[in-house]
Order: sequence, then C-alpha cells, then structure tokens
Amino acid sequence: MKASGNPWKMLLLAASLLGWSVAFAQAPSTQQPPAQQTPAQGQDNKSNTQQQAAPLQATPPPVNAEEEAAFKTYNDIPLTDPTKRNQAALDFLQKYPQSRYAAQIYSWQVKYYFSVGKIDEMEEVGDKELAMAPNDAQTLAIIGSALPRKMNASTPEPAKRLAKAEQYSQKALELLPTFPKPDNMTDEVFAQAKNQTSAMAYSGLGLVAFRRGKFADAIPHLEKAVQLDPQPDPVNYYLLGICNEKTSHYDDAVVDFTKCSDMPGGLQATCKTNIDEAKKLGATQLSAPK
Repeated sequence: MKASGNPWKMLLLAASLLGWSVAFAQAPSTQQPPAQQTPAQGQDNKSNTQQQAAPLQATPPPVNAEEEAAFKTYNDIPLTDPTKRNQAALDFLQKYPQSRYAAQIYSWQVKYYFSVGKIDEMEEVGDKELAMAPNDAQTLAIIGSALPRKMNASTPEPAKRLAKAEQYSQKALELLPTFPKPDNMTDEVFAQAKNQTSAMAYSGLGLVAFRRGKFADAIPHLEKAVQLDPQPDPVNYYLLGICNEKTSHYDDAVVDFTKCSDMPGGLQATCKTNIDEAKKLGATQLSAPK
C-alpha cells in the first residue's frame, strides 16, 4: 500500500508549515507541574531560593559561526530541490549531531523520506527528532499513519509496529488541541494545518484497526480522516469502502469506492471495480443496520 495518494502534496504543505511544527514541538506540556512546597519553619529562605533557581532545562549549545553558516547553506536550498536539501541535511547532521537545529532538520527529513516512500529512514530520523522534541504532533502523525501502510506478510514484528503507530497517532491527537496559533500564521492556514495533521493521525488509527481485522472500529477513524483532510486521500476512501463492505454496509461502500474512483491515482481502476462488487453484494445480501 502506498504511503499516500499524493505524497508531494504532503511534503510541500508540511515543509511550508515547518515553523508551526517546531512551535508545536516546543509548546509547554499539558502535564501539571508539581505543587510548590512551603519552606519548613526556620528553614533558610536564601538556601530555598537558590534551590528553586536551578534551571529547568539544559542550556542549548553555544552558537558556533561555522555551524551557523552550515545551517544557512542547508536552509537556503529551495524546497523544490529536496534531494539536494536532504544531502545538505545529512552533511550537517554528520558534522553537528548535537546542534540546536538538529530537531528542526530531522523534522524536515521525516517529510522528505515519507514523500519518497523510504519509510524505514523516515521512522529512524523521526524517532531521533522525537527524542529531542517529543511533542511534535506532525512527526507523530506522519509516522503513525505511514507505518501501518507499509506492511506485508514479511514485515517483522507486525504487532509491535501497529502498537507504535497507534501510540504515535493517539498522542498526536491528544497534543493538537493544546497548541496556540503562531503569531505569523493566519487562522485559516493554522486550521488547515491542524486538520491535515489530525486527518493523518485518524488515518493511522483506522489503518491499525484495519490491519488487526477490526473493520467496525476502523470506520469512525477513517471517516474523521476524510472529513478533516482539506484534500482527502483516496487510500482512506478505499479502506473505508472495504471496511463498510466487510461490515455489510454495502450502500456506504458504494459511496466510498465512488469517491475513491473519482480521484486521480493508482487506485482509480480498483475502486471502479469494487463499486460493481459492492452493488452486487447489496442486491443479494442483507445490509447491516448502521
């Protein structure tokens, strides 16, 4: 199964929203901080103040002129030349693996490897980024939706792969409502970005359920995916059609396969064939109630 009906659409939109993604990755956690303890009577207030003044996070590495120049070289490469940009990213990360820019570059590489169908590489750099920026909802959603798509009978540890995809997709959906809109982004673009990221995460959950043979559980997730995506993925309509057919919702399956067949791509012919099959099943078998 292909990574996406139109992977370059995903790459270009996601890359244009890189600042949004980084902002999301750096947003404060929704976890409540521990309650502040009142100093015991007679305790040295100066000592207590010094303890509270300890830094909450590690100080970023000092700015290095050579590193800044190398990052500018990478960043100046246009998005329309992703192969050259990725090579510059590899060169930069090899020389500066602990750079303050590493998470940002890994985030872009996730989208690049996803767009060219290199899912193993995507997963590897994505996990490196998430080790640095665990709240990047875009990366979580992309990995969560891509892992269950690239599976076959020889995929090692399929249950582990599906569990990871489910965890990442669910976490992305939990994080998305907590992030404020960046100052330099319009409400329309921000809503579109959130919707598309949510659509990927819901698609991931739907695919996980589909792979587990839980077709009824997959349907509401896939329905959310096509509802939220500004440009719905034909793969999601194809999967919806199969799930509705498996659960004896034949009329719904016809609608889903029809929408899939109306979209350009490699699934058009398959979905057209499936329309006729779903109609025949609906005419000869009882449909299940919704």
